[in-house]
Amino acid sequence: MDVDATENPKLHVLFFPFMGHGHMIPMVDMTKLFAMRGVKTTIVTTPLNVPFISTTIERSKNSGLDIHLKVLNFPCVEAGLPEGCENLDFIPSSQGVSLDMIAKFFKAADLFQQPFEQLIQECKPDCLLVDMFFTWASDIADKYDIPRLMFHGSSFLSLCISDSVSLYEPQKKVKSDSEPFVFPNVPGDIKITRDQMAVIFTQNEEDELTRSVDKWREEELKSYGFVVNSFYELEAAYVDHYRNVIGRKAWHVGPVSLCNRTIEDKIDRGKKPSVDEQKCLNWLDSKQPKSVVYICFGSAVDFNAAQLTEIAFAIEATGQHFIWVVKKEKSNNEEDWLPEGFEERTEGKGLMIRGWAPQMLILDHEAVGAFVTHCGWNSTLECVSAGLPMVTWPVFAEQFYNEKLVTEVLKIGVGVGTKKWVEVVGDFVKRDAIEKAVKEIMVGEKAEEMRSRAKALGEMAKRAVEEGGSSFRDLNELIQQLSSRRR
Repeated sequence: MDVDATENPKLHVLFFPFMGHGHMIPMVDMTKLFAMRGVKTTIVTTPLNVPFISTTIERSKNSGLDIHLKVLNFPCVEAGLPEGCENLDFIPSSQGVSLDMIAKFFKAADLFQQPFEQLIQECKPDCLLVDMFFTWASDIADKYDIPRLMFHGSSFLSLCISDSVSLYEPQKKVKSDSEPFVFPNVPGDIKITRDQMAVIFTQNEEDELTRSVDKWREEELKSYGFVVNSFYELEAAYVDHYRNVIGRKAWHVGPVSLCNRTIEDKIDRGKKPSVDEQKCLNWLDSKQPKSVVYICFGSAVDFNAAQLTEIAFAIEATGQHFIWVVKKEKSNNEEDWLPEGFEERTEGKGLMIRGWAPQMLILDHEAVGAFVTHCGWNSTLECVSAGLPMVTWPVFAEQFYNEKLVTEVLKIGVGVGTKKWVEVVGDFVKRDAIEKAVKEIMVGEKAEEMRSRAKALGEMAKRAVEEGGSSFRDLNELIQQLSSRRR
């Protein structure tokens, strides 16, 4: 039930997500969530990112929500980026994304300060909810005496690890890149290796990206607090640790994806799907419950041909029904990686989607039994919300931390065994390891046990966002605080 949690419905929150689908999608959901509680919300993006969110914003407005969209020009040329490179996913990645290109993208983010300040003068918001990568936002908030909330895009576990790395630098106290170490002052004895961490935390020399990490840390300390897409029951130990031991303000308001209740809402999250959703649903309707493996690696991962070939051989060898989302578009010359006769041999058993998939719609279908995922936080949380176990295949970012949460803390997943953090293209995994993990999650000895735990978590996720649930209450409390501060 949607309620007005404020005495003054004119509380105005301005949202500015970083220009990448993994950041934009959950922040659009948050914009809707705040608006559902009677808050006026405005979301900011750039011209080429408008098509990814405009349909959702329009539908929300037409339903009576006080929700608005503002557009700022993206400084591609000034930052040294190709014209039109307004989204992290637009950065060319055929040979892997260069750190230089990513550094230029962050430079572009820094150039938004002046136009964003002009927008604040125009909109006069009561609060900013801005992505952590905009490191100038707290200074602007201070100037106009309004609170700046941060969005990190990941879990409470990741926030706790980030604090541990900043304070103790455990990665610098081991002798080799493959030697495991424990994150000090983090519950659960989470172990990882230097190989599984971002290069910005492991290199010795200082560069633009390492300086950015320092800025993000400073921004975290200056902000009013974090808004986190998670729910208490999922990672209670890390919520409590972050708030009570580390001593930071944070509100869990997720899973934010669950605000999308209609088929249309689920379809329109992010890009337009590359497959007819009805065709996809009809195909799933023809399968037995829990018999289909869904394979998708998010918007940023771009495996090379050799890795895609291994996946194809592995999934065929499992004998399982599957939906496989492949980033590469099909053409006459570009699918030499697909084993000869693969599509003919798997006809009726497999559905390949080349491009963007209606992920929420697929995960929510009763025919789906497991998710092979890169462990991006959005995908992880959407899978948890659907009550499904996972085959974990982390590639980069904080995905190795998320894998630890899924496989070791929650015990609802099986890893393929990735050992190294490799930007975009990933650490190579052989077909035997993929086949073994998929079979284990679908028909192995512990499959039913993991499925049962995952189902229970899915039910907790749904209760968390319902009236009286943990995330429902946290969002109410945050809005009440912002309203009181405004008065």
